[in-house]
Amino acid sequence: MQGPRETLTSHVLTAERVPVPFPEIDPVLIQIGPFAIRWYALAYIAGLLLGWRYLMRLAETPSVWGGKSPFSRDQADDLLLWVALGVILGGRLGYVLFYNPAFYLYNPGDIIAVWNGGMSFHGGFLGVVLAIYLFARKHTIPLWSLADGAAAVAPIGILFGRLANFINSELWGRTTDVPWGVVFPTGGPLPRHPSQLYEGLLEGVVLFIVLRYLTHHTNALSRPGIVAGTFFIGYGLSRIFVEFFREPDAHIGYLFGPVTQGMVLTLPMILVGAGIIWWARTNSASPQAKPARKKK
Repeated sequence: MQGPRETLTSHVLTAERVPVPFPEIDPVLIQIGPFAIRWYALAYIAGLLLGWRYLMRLAETPSVWGGKSPFSRDQADDLLLWVALGVILGGRLGYVLFYNPAFYLYNPGDIIAVWNGGMSFHGGFLGVVLAIYLFARKHTIPLWSLADGAAAVAPIGILFGRLANFINSELWGRTTDVPWGVVFPTGGPLPRHPSQLYEGLLEGVVLFIVLRYLTHHTNALSRPGIVAGTFFIGYGLSRIFVEFFREPDAHIGYLFGPVTQGMVLTLPMILVGAGIIWWARTNSASPQAKPARKKK
């Protein structure tokens, strides 16, 4: 698959520089008849489970909240299903609507073929936001405190999601002559930036460390919204940076100049994150946010 500016971004390989071959990883771990367990699905499951365990640890550590935890271990346990549905349904529908609506309009049966790849972070993000909002209302939990907890664990899921993209040989980067360029089986003969790993490092590892510092070495969780706003900004800046190395979808290409669909969808996150932090820092309410009101 060739991007719209393939001829402008391609580099000629020299005899001294050999590209990194794509690791021989069978996308299917185990297959018994029609039933198959794929690494792609396992990566998402691992991210959800590890994030769930970390959220329960936060719920059991009142000291990081500056007092009583705003939600219990059992509530953190129950949240897993809601978030999983938000990630899967939102991620898939987001990809269908944001990136390839014409294809799925004529091939509606492929919408459920998640195992073939095609998940949108922005769609999954919106799905999780909705799940957290509804869960907070249902259980009368302070909305922004729950959002902070979810934001603190989100980089874990993002890391495993990007590893899944790499294993599935999708969302690879632009052609390059850097020594670590990878020849992807679905990306043509030229080496490409392993942009999935760039995103996993920045949006997963680095962002987790930043948020961990805020939650455990500052009083950020005592001012609801600070951690969530920082996640918005951190993810947004990381994603826009990596977009300069990532090959845009062939059927979308560049919107104008170097601007891609991913940049446009991510920019509002940075602005919203800045607004949330400003609100959290200037909010004159008590340290714990008011609970989300339940419908009568």
